[in-house]
Amino acid sequence: MRGLALIVFAASAGFVLYVLFGYPLLLWLLARGKSRPMVVRPERKTVSVLLPVRNGEPWIAAKLRSILQLDYPPELIEIIVISNGSEDRTDEIVRGFLPRGVHLLHLDQGGKAEALNEGMEASRGEILFFTDVRQELAPDCLKKLVDCFADPQVGVVSGELVIRDGSLDEEASIGLYWKYEKWIRRSQGRIDSIIGATGCCYAMRRELAVPIPPGTLLDDVYLPLAAFFRGYRIILTGAKAFDSPTTLNTEFARKVRTLAGVYQVIARYPALLGPANRMWIHFMSHKLGRLLVPYALIAMAVCAWWLPSFWAPLALAAQASLYALAMLDLLLREGFPLKRLSSPARTFVVLMAASFCAISICFHPAEALWRKPAAKSRSSAA
Repeated sequence: MRGLALIVFAASAGFVLYVLFGYPLLLWLLARGKSRPMVVRPERKTVSVLLPVRNGEPWIAAKLRSILQLDYPPELIEIIVISNGSEDRTDEIVRGFLPRGVHLLHLDQGGKAEALNEGMEASRGEILFFTDVRQELAPDCLKKLVDCFADPQVGVVSGELVIRDGSLDEEASIGLYWKYEKWIRRSQGRIDSIIGATGCCYAMRRELAVPIPPGTLLDDVYLPLAAFFRGYRIILTGAKAFDSPTTLNTEFARKVRTLAGVYQVIARYPALLGPANRMWIHFMSHKLGRLLVPYALIAMAVCAWWLPSFWAPLALAAQASLYALAMLDLLLREGFPLKRLSSPARTFVVLMAASFCAISICFHPAEALWRKPAAKSRSSAA
């Protein structure tokens, strides 16, 4: 038993270290040694802006103003708001923008996938630009996205989400995580493609778009992968969308939905796990690896009890210290020096818990994982 426990512990520890540190190092080396060139030049293609929304009253007016202020020829843009069973003043507010060229498509309540399918069916642009109601767009956002389609190998272009600086330590820790995530994606894009796009800010060639199955959690992964498996690249550019910092409670719910969506995407694109996926090592290390890390941590905690007497206390103490530091963060006041360690520890633990809970997609309908955005973002996000 002790021998088996040692093997499982060592394998689990090696896996965790690889996903958290080894893969980023490998990615850094690969991105330095192999960077695919890309053609970027001014393009003026017709664009359909697709904005699905349900009960978006706090943000819809600011969002539409953000879209109308984009630095792109207005005669080449059509704006379609898909109101998905909204019961507040969303439709009324959108109607006030109809004289400015905004189109309103009202649907009975359904999922986001159904709303986007209706929007794509009604659209006419060469490029489909997908965005969400809450995030403000930089004026040059659309231009930067469209210019990348000068490269015939590019099928999908993702912008980047910029989280504004927060006043709380936990908000700063989440912002640090997003910076790390953007570095991962940017490096993957230099090699070939990112796996998916930033949901609030991405564009794709119209002819590559496919109907989204009902209940799909990650349209920003499902649609880009349709282009990827037809041989096109998915790249990240500097087009920016801005959002307010979020709390860990909000981030936990979002992360559970996102990671559950990865399970769903694997079921709908099983080729991700095989040689047809030219980014196989990156998908396994980045996406699938993160789903499995919490199980490896559990295996380490269980197997530590059977390690040799010198190693068992060290292994148990290391994990216990991490979780104790995360719990302590709940008690420490803002600005306390130890918060610089406890907040990142708590963020890590919460994200691991979200990875563990993502398996709930196997037991609950996908719609149960959606959560209404917090109105807190109104002041600084569209």
